[in-house]
Amino acid sequence: MNETATAHPPIASREEWLTLRKELLAEEKALTKEYDRLNAKRRRLPMVKVEKTYSFEGVDGTKTLEELFKGQTQLIVYHFMFDPTWETGCEGCTGYIDALADLSALPKRSVNFVVVSRAPLAKLQAYKKERGWTIDWYSSGESDFNYDFGVTLDPARGPITYNYKTAEELGELGKVTKVTEMPGSSVFFRIGHDVYHTYSTYARGGEALCDSYRLLDITPFGRQEDFEDSPAGWPQNPTYG
Repeated sequence: MNETATAHPPIASREEWLTLRKELLAEEKALTKEYDRLNAKRRRLPMVKVEKTYSFEGVDGTKTLEELFKGQTQLIVYHFMFDPTWETGCEGCTGYIDALADLSALPKRSVNFVVVSRAPLAKLQAYKKERGWTIDWYSSGESDFNYDFGVTLDPARGPITYNYKTAEELGELGKVTKVTEMPGSSVFFRIGHDVYHTYSTYARGGEALCDSYRLLDITPFGRQEDFEDSPAGWPQNPTYG
């Protein structure tokens, strides 16, 4: 940082600071309550059955979408931008994985977390080793998974949509409409052998999903804490040990 810089927050007395801090605290608490309300609404979203069969290549072999759950009830997929022709992964997605905190709380709430990209497994494994990551990373290869869940944009494979906007709407906003990879996170729920899509978020919607609590907030069962407004019958107070 340039120590000669003169720009800085205004200077006040401790009393003035405390008054303004309490005013800000009231707004922060209101925002937290609004966030809780949105989470409760998200947990009540309906889900859609996944009818298509997808395959994923991992170090543990070829897997179906159901097998990515690894026996859990819920699955979070991070769509990592890595085109098959690229030699390295997206810088922004790389920063996201670097920022991931301890996710050990997820399986205790029946959630599995995986990363999926279109690049070949060999490239994914090489990049994973270079970065020192321990994530479960799968290649969706030539399957329709990335296209169907809106993170590979290619008009040759169907109309371009991203973040629930059409190519025309994206163009009006000055957003990308060319053939490319985009980031996102998708959530799935399993009942027996049937898999359902419950939620996807894109663009800035996923930038804060770097810790267990934020990731749990986008799942149907949520954090499973007493303070949450969840539908009757939802699990609560998971075993932490």
